[in-house]
Amino acid sequence: MPKRALITGITGQDGSYLAEFLLNKGYEVYGMVRRTSFTSEERICHLQGSIHFVRGDLIDQSLLLTVLEEVQPDEIYNLAAQSFLGDSWKQPVLTAESTGVGAAKLLEAVRIVCPGARFYQASSSELFGTPLESPQTENTPFNPRNPYGAAKVYAHWMTLNYRSYHKLFTVSGILYNHESPRRGIEFVTRKITHGAASIKLGRASELQLGNLDARRDWGFAGDYVRAIWLMLQQDTPQDFVIATGCSHSVREFCEIAFNYVGLNYRDWVVFNPGFDRPVESKDLVGDSSKAKRMLGWEPETGFRQLVEMMVEADLAALKKADIAGDC
Repeated sequence: MPKRALITGITGQDGSYLAEFLLNKGYEVYGMVRRTSFTSEERICHLQGSIHFVRGDLIDQSLLLTVLEEVQPDEIYNLAAQSFLGDSWKQPVLTAESTGVGAAKLLEAVRIVCPGARFYQASSSELFGTPLESPQTENTPFNPRNPYGAAKVYAHWMTLNYRSYHKLFTVSGILYNHESPRRGIEFVTRKITHGAASIKLGRASELQLGNLDARRDWGFAGDYVRAIWLMLQQDTPQDFVIATGCSHSVREFCEIAFNYVGLNYRDWVVFNPGFDRPVESKDLVGDSSKAKRMLGWEPETGFRQLVEMMVEADLAALKKADIAGDC
């Protein structure tokens, strides 16, 4: 019998890559989607017919129980969250409910319905916020600096407590920023690559951004879902930092993206103070030596390769849209 996996947030970037990965491993994949998520399934449209969809919502405890009873999963990957930092400041309560309390409700449902299942919680480098040390490891104290990070801390600690108190196989992956051509356009990385492609094709005349000196540890989402899976294949549940160990600025991201299309970002990027965050997380660089040692995991995609991959995908998508518009 093939293993059965349930993925929340399957219509998102990570969910789509993870679904592909698990299907290639021979899994039977179930994706939990909210009713409104059916309007944003472009990331997984190529997997239609291979995935089983179930209706569910992290905020609805009774519905979570029903989903788990129906699916009876061997592995559960909780990737669902309100993950856009800007919106977490605008909707802090919704972020707390979906990102934090929602994880606790799912853990409780697992305890009741399928306590033998293995559970993965998507933690984030935003747990560290303004870190007390750099680079950060699994033992670095948490210091969140936004509502999203605070909600993720609650979900992370609940995952650990269900492991220690209820003896469930639960793990948290503290993933640093990971991008891909499937990243939402509202995120700065995709905003940059889409903007560079649009300007190159004459569809835009400028790109407005906030703080160009903000730095992040950026990796490729396709590499990171491999680490997610590996965490649930271990003999004992443990938490892991997943990162490249290298920090890059938004300015560097712009330079590579615009250079790829033969442009100088300085001629096209315009600073807009309205895009600055109220509080900026700083010095977020992850030390994933534990993952390398215990999981045998290392990132395979370099920073430049990632940026150029995203620009190329946006160029292709925009050209395809132009052709479709001419028909």
